[in-house]
Amino acid sequence: MFREMRRFKQQLSEEHCIQILKDQPRGVLSMLGVNGYPYGIPMNHWYSEKDNKLYFHCAKVGHKIDAISACDKVSYCIMDKGYRRDGEWALNINSVVVFGRIRIVMDKDKKKQICTSLCRKFTDDEAYIQEEIDSSFSRVCCLELTIEHMTGKLVNES
Repeated sequence: MFREMRRFKQQLSEEHCIQILKDQPRGVLSMLGVNGYPYGIPMNHWYSEKDNKLYFHCAKVGHKIDAISACDKVSYCIMDKGYRRDGEWALNINSVVVFGRIRIVMDKDKKKQICTSLCRKFTDDEAYIQEEIDSSFSRVCCLELTIEHMTGKLVNES
């Protein structure tokens, strides 16, 4: 169903892909939008090693929710900051593309875990995290992306 990577010599291992999912804070979630137009939007994510899924938070209404309600198939692209080898101008970038199905998380305890874990990617200030959850939790929608296929690649910009 999914294509093999054409430039397989640049392919990253599954372990390397997972490390990028864990380390990088954001990527672009792409879905089939209104009237068949592609819709991609930058998102913060949390990768759960426990269940091998990606989690997001967003508003309860809007273009994204309308799109995933109509079609649950999405892709998510993450890339690292890249690096340069000594004496080279070209940037080397590791990227990961995930394909899967996304759904709204309804379980309140699971939503709280997702929100807390997402916050911890950006701060270890527990008081701030609790304040955010107390003030915003009722307005938050959480999304769960079940990974069906994942590829990663090292790209050199030269």
